[in-house]
Amino acid sequence: MKKIPKQAYTTEFKELAVKRVQDGESVAVVVRELGLGDQTLRNWIKAAAEGKLKGAGGKVVTPEAMELSRLRAENVRLKRENEINKKSSGVLREGCPVKYAWMDGQIKSYALTEMCAVLDVSISGYRAWKRGGTPERKRLKDAQMLAVIRAIHAELKGAYGSPRIVRELRKRGFSAGKERVERLMRNNGIRARHKRRYKVTTDSRHSLPVAANLLARNFTPAAPNQVWTSDITYLWTDEGWLYLAIVLDLFNREVIGWSLKPRMTSDIVTDALTMAWFRRRPDAGVMHHSDRGSQYASQAFQDKLKEYGMTCSMSRKGNCWDNAPTESWFNSFKNERYHGVRYASHAEMKAASFEYIEVFYNRTRQHSTLGYQSPFQYLDRWQREQNQEKLAA
Repeated sequence: MKKIPKQAYTTEFKELAVKRVQDGESVAVVVRELGLGDQTLRNWIKAAAEGKLKGAGGKVVTPEAMELSRLRAENVRLKRENEINKKSSGVLREGCPVKYAWMDGQIKSYALTEMCAVLDVSISGYRAWKRGGTPERKRLKDAQMLAVIRAIHAELKGAYGSPRIVRELRKRGFSAGKERVERLMRNNGIRARHKRRYKVTTDSRHSLPVAANLLARNFTPAAPNQVWTSDITYLWTDEGWLYLAIVLDLFNREVIGWSLKPRMTSDIVTDALTMAWFRRRPDAGVMHHSDRGSQYASQAFQDKLKEYGMTCSMSRKGNCWDNAPTESWFNSFKNERYHGVRYASHAEMKAASFEYIEVFYNRTRQHSTLGYQSPFQYLDRWQREQNQEKLAA
């Protein structure tokens, strides 16, 4: 049996999760944002107050206990979803009214949010059906619509242009036409942050062994945990440079691992990979693709790939398009959180990066490649479809 590594969450993740609470967010909000167990976060807060968060062990907080807590919660969720799937198998392919009628009979057994997620219907639609009608979108005058657009634009820190703003408005229950939203945004100078050229940070001037490009620009794997891609970028603060390394699962473009450090050494990429592995715990055979940088070619990183049973693939020399999805992610991150913002300290930059990755991008941000779903939504829908196919078989 494969030996379970000792740490389930990196120290960086714990520290930044605790900082969100220290900065004023409630425990309930942070638990929901990050998909943690309530007691797990409270243990981290207690360990931080006692100066024991790094290498937290003993009875305060253990990686094994955290992982077991997460697995128990996930098992409960999956068990309830399977129960709903089995009981509702006769209505899965029916129209919304039939689904709503079935849900109405099960409302004492299952949460409304659970049933809506499994049956792929909206809470507002169910409630409108209960009232005897169909969900009505709120029709706003131009001045009202502009105020809502400004509020969403500010809330999302300028991340969305008009196509995503239209979808966001409709998701929130407003009637929003493409031409109207485009006109209001254009006439009032509301636009997504401008794109800037990406600066390559790869240093391939080394004598370390490199791997062949096995990925060959096949950026659409058929399932999760088939292809992971990685890269590093630089972030300036008033206290000096920080470097951000990420690991993407190409299937749903989720950032499953990351690390922020003031030096661009091999530990930054091994820490990001470790986080990714603990989150997914995939079977052996995952392809890991990166550039030819010395960090990825290092013995420490290559040993970590072997430990996890992964296959190494590297871009061709000087060809950034061989790792285009990861380059694109950095471009989006910098446009939406970095360019035009002054960060006074490493701590500010780390907090902003954590919020973007764990709270906004993975769970909320509309991704055009995923049909304007977030990475979490896309993966969740795929998993539910897989479960339905197994039940139908």
